[in-house]
Amino acid sequence: QCSGSMTHLAKMMSDVYGIPFLRVSYFGLEDTASALYDVARHFNDPSVLKKTGELVKAEVSAVYPQIRSYRESLAGKRAAIYVGGSFKAFSLVKALRHLGIDTAIVGSQTGNREDYDYLEQICDEGTIIVDDTNPLELSKFMMEKGVDLLIGGVKERPIAYKMGVAFCDHNHERKIALAGFTGMLNFCREVHASLLSPVWQFSPAAQNRRQRRQIMELKDEKRAYGAVC
Repeated sequence: QCSGSMTHLAKMMSDVYGIPFLRVSYFGLEDTASALYDVARHFNDPSVLKKTGELVKAEVSAVYPQIRSYRESLAGKRAAIYVGGSFKAFSLVKALRHLGIDTAIVGSQTGNREDYDYLEQICDEGTIIVDDTNPLELSKFMMEKGVDLLIGGVKERPIAYKMGVAFCDHNHERKIALAGFTGMLNFCREVHASLLSPVWQFSPAAQNRRQRRQIMELKDEKRAYGAVC
């Protein structure tokens, strides 16, 4: 559920009842593994840490070959991320990197300065970071960056479809779970199905976007060639 509200509840339980808490994410290979190790270390029991390592190794080995096969067809795509809480965005950036997808735009509705500083650290140079943006501004940046995929909630879906851009729903009311190692595989399937759907060949907006992307890439190549010369 919402990281902000759950963290508030966890802090209250810690203050009132002395119950310790950890802030972890169970989305994506990297963050799920880190979360399990953090929980194991909390108990200060070598046997728990050992079993956790064995579990992580087994789970990653089971799903990684399939994730790698998805990466072959998704590498080089560009994504925009706009979600409610920035904590969710952190994990999405890392998960997309496993698929070879570049995060061109990322932002949230409720992030603070520390959140955006961290996003700047984990994103590539040139990534646009937005705070509490609006549909017009988000659409403008997506067009400028030649984005292929938008990850957001129900309010962002119409933006993607009007622009001929693939969409991945990352809302709480999902029917297919994205948590854990199996959840990462579900995420890969959804991203792959949306990005490579044959429906985009019939979308004028998608065709125009591809043409703009090609023009942008040609301009980038010319600038790079001029710099070398």
